[in-house]
Amino acid sequence: MSYPIYQVDAFTSKIFGGNPAAVMPLERWLPDETMLALAIENNLSETAFFVPLPEDDEADFHIRWFTPGIEVPLCGHATLASAWVLFNKLGWDREQIRFHSKSGPLAVRQTNDGWLILDFPKFTPEEQPTPALILEALEGAPQTAFFVPNDTNYMVVLEDEAAVRAAQPDIRKLKELGNLGLIVTAPGTECDFVSRYFAPGGGIDEDPVTGSIHSVLVPYWAKRLGKKRLEARQISARGGVLRCELKGNRVDIAGQAAFYMEGSVYLP
Repeated sequence: MSYPIYQVDAFTSKIFGGNPAAVMPLERWLPDETMLALAIENNLSETAFFVPLPEDDEADFHIRWFTPGIEVPLCGHATLASAWVLFNKLGWDREQIRFHSKSGPLAVRQTNDGWLILDFPKFTPEEQPTPALILEALEGAPQTAFFVPNDTNYMVVLEDEAAVRAAQPDIRKLKELGNLGLIVTAPGTECDFVSRYFAPGGGIDEDPVTGSIHSVLVPYWAKRLGKKRLEARQISARGGVLRCELKGNRVDIAGQAAFYMEGSVYLP
C-alpha cells in the first residue's frame, strides 16, 4: 500500500525556515505503532495524520500528531501545514477547515494574502516556584515559573531577548522533569515577545517554531502588555514569525507556509 506524504515548512515564507512538518492524509487510521514508526522515520518534530469525518459531523477531519517519541495532544505548526496541504494540494474550497483533536475543536482559515490562521484554545499557566531541576538546567532562570497543566509545559520569563537567545539549558536535566518541555520567553526588540521551546519529553531537544505554546504565551503577554494583538517570533536557529490575537477563551495564531516536497510512503 502507498500513502501520500507532504513536507511543509510552517511559520515561514521561505523553505529552510520555520518548522518542517510531515503531513499524511489517510482514509482511515493506521495502527498507532505504525504512525509512531512513520514519525520516527520522518525524523521531524511532528508528523500530522488526519482522516475525513462524516458530512454530518461537527468537524471535517480528525487530526493527530506524533513526534519521534510520543503522540502529543496539540501541535500548531503541523496543523498549519495540514491546512496548507488541504487548501493547496487536496482541493479544499471552503472558507475554513474544522479539525477534531485531543485538545478539542480546532479550525484554520486562510487570508487573502496567504496567511493561515489557527483557532486554538487559550491555556492559563499557574505561577509557582521554579523547580530545582530548571534552576540547575538553565543559568539565570528566575525563582518563579509558570506551569501549564493542559500540556505539562513549564514557562520561564527572562529579562530580555538577548537572554532568550543565549539560553543553553541542560537538556538531560530538563528531561528529568518528566513533563513535555520548557518555554523560555522575554519581551522582543522588534516584536512584542520572543520565545524558544525545549521539549525533551517529546523527544525534541529544541523545536524550531511551536504554534501550540502560543496558546500560553499570548494570554500571558496580552495581559502584561495590555494589548490583544501581538507579533511574536520564535528565535531558534530556523526562526519563525507569528501574528497572534487573544479572543476570549480562544487564541488566533497566524503564520505562513512554504511547500518543500511531496511523495509516497510504501508500507507492507
